[in-house]
Amino acid sequence: MNRKKNFDKNGWLLNCIHKPSPNFNFRPKSIKEFIIVIHSISLPPGQYKNNHIEDFFLNKLDIKQDPYFETIVNLKVSAHFLIKRNGETLQFVSCIDRAWHAGKSEWQGKTNCNDFSIGIELEGSENEDFDEEQYDKLLKLINCLKEDYKILDIVGHSDIAPGRKTDPGKYFNWVKIK
Repeated sequence: MNRKKNFDKNGWLLNCIHKPSPNFNFRPKSIKEFIIVIHSISLPPGQYKNNHIEDFFLNKLDIKQDPYFETIVNLKVSAHFLIKRNGETLQFVSCIDRAWHAGKSEWQGKTNCNDFSIGIELEGSENEDFDEEQYDKLLKLINCLKEDYKILDIVGHSDIAPGRKTDPGKYFNWVKIK
């Protein structure tokens, strides 16, 4: 992969907060083309402006903080990026590596989308609008990814895991990014 200007040689976005997650592994070496998968997440559901998502991706979530956390305590999850409500962008997994965000998934006949996708989580809910600052940062991030990686498509988690996942949800405005 040719790195142009947005990512270092190890797949980390420049000028971004890095919080390396232990929840990743290596992609198959043959992967040269990617899709971007957009998700939504809030922890606990519907609550924002806390550090629970970061703690979850870093396996540091304090389950005593909320009863909901007991239902996810054993999950090992990560995404490449998180864009918070205020637009702050964090990276948890190098784009070279395989983040654990898609689960059982398929896109255009190819299974296991984690192998060939870059996962972007938006702090939010499937049941309400996302903030304009998030769209601005998401568009900038997508453009950086397109400059440095061969991106074939941009999809929602619901597109690659229909019937199992519904995010980013009906309030996500696809027109703003396509």
